[in-house]
Amino acid sequence: MKIKTPTLVGLTGMLIVSIMTGCHSSGDSEDELDDQLRGIIQEKNLSGNPNKDNAVVIPDINMPLAQLGMKLFFSKALGGDMDAACVTCHHPVLGGGDNLTLPIGTSAENPELLGPGRAHKTTAQGYDGGPTVPRNSPTTYNIALWKQGLFWDSRVEKMVNGNISTPDSGFDTADTMASDLVSAQARFPVTSDAEMRGFTFEQDQGNEAVRNHLAARLGDYGIGVGYLENNQWRSEFEAVYGAADPDQLVSFERVVDAIAAYEKSQFFINTPWKAYIEGDANAINESAKQGALLFYRPLAEGGANCVECHSGDFFTDERFHVLGTAQVGRGKGVGEFGDDDFGRFLVTDNEQDLYAFRTSTLLNVAQTGPWGHAGAYSSLEAIVRQHLNPVKAFDNYDYQQLDPGVQTSNTERNTRTALAKLQTLRQQGDIKTIQDVELSDEQVADLVSFLEALTDPCVTDRNCLAKWMPNENTSNPDGERLNAKNVNGSAL
Repeated sequence: MKIKTPTLVGLTGMLIVSIMTGCHSSGDSEDELDDQLRGIIQEKNLSGNPNKDNAVVIPDINMPLAQLGMKLFFSKALGGDMDAACVTCHHPVLGGGDNLTLPIGTSAENPELLGPGRAHKTTAQGYDGGPTVPRNSPTTYNIALWKQGLFWDSRVEKMVNGNISTPDSGFDTADTMASDLVSAQARFPVTSDAEMRGFTFEQDQGNEAVRNHLAARLGDYGIGVGYLENNQWRSEFEAVYGAADPDQLVSFERVVDAIAAYEKSQFFINTPWKAYIEGDANAINESAKQGALLFYRPLAEGGANCVECHSGDFFTDERFHVLGTAQVGRGKGVGEFGDDDFGRFLVTDNEQDLYAFRTSTLLNVAQTGPWGHAGAYSSLEAIVRQHLNPVKAFDNYDYQQLDPGVQTSNTERNTRTALAKLQTLRQQGDIKTIQDVELSDEQVADLVSFLEALTDPCVTDRNCLAKWMPNENTSNPDGERLNAKNVNGSAL
């Protein structure tokens, strides 16, 4: 497994500041550091708990609905060609993602192999030598805490009136099938040919045809009769919902509600930083404390002003920013060569949103890499330095950090175009645009230490994560459970 290190998506401000190199950001004693941080914590009204008001209901993983969702999440029966599951790109042990630059969903050489070493069949439809999914897998950790939108471009989004718009409804139009953000996003991976659908299942049919066929497959009715041997899904759904006609009992709406309950149960917020805020001065080390000062201080005061975008206890403003990160992979079918990714612009058609992507949360970020919308950065230092000086970072970009086969034919041209957009926003005086910041190597290390202090210990402990993974005592309703292994053949 690759070593994972966090992303910084918001070193922002209006000034370009050169911070003295070769030393920490202050020569203060640790007691003085604590005093300064206490002031910041009070000023920012931080608690360490992004759900301190219990505004979001977090299901217990042991609840029947969440257990049903876990079984669905791990089943290849939700893949059109039966070779991919939700967990293919979002495994708990892999940071709630897949630990790959870009995902390989359908048509893998070995569907059970997750993470580094996973590869496409060279004979598969759509194969071009690299991943067919254009964006990095977002983590499912703490997915319940997002308030405004999901996916890198928030194409599943809560509207001003509280309704949810999705690609099905057209943006800015309510999707009547969307009950909440998490269940709404769960409707879409199964419709993507590269992620779960495959290139032959319900070919040339719309999203609802795909979903209805999959539900019928699980419920053993209509078009799905007899598809799965030893199909026990009806009894699984009856245990949660009670008896009903098969098409009502096993509907796709219930499928995604169960999956959403499972995903929402992945609530990991008990970080050392939270313990520090709650009064344990020894919960984080001195380097992390120095990093916290850099993180929260504005540029004019010698800080990096990361908090401008990574705000609050969830460390995100949920808004969209142009970062100029390296554009690798096959892109979203736009640009001169069709392998660029215009980000939020593809949702809004607003020129200001060209190359803008949603601010990532930094909770557990040390475990949720690689980083950037295309997963182009495999180390914390690399992504931090990218934010400190995007042009300089790309001038020195190390292509060796990418997984084998990742497409880079037009990375130079596409990334330079994104960097030009960043420069235009800077010239326009957009206060939310990242600015260049000069930090010493030691200060970068301090920022890294602080970001590592945002990790709940559970997400680094397989035994702690075990409750989010089926075991030998968990029923296997269709015999199609994905038994994830690493490149060495060991179970994840």
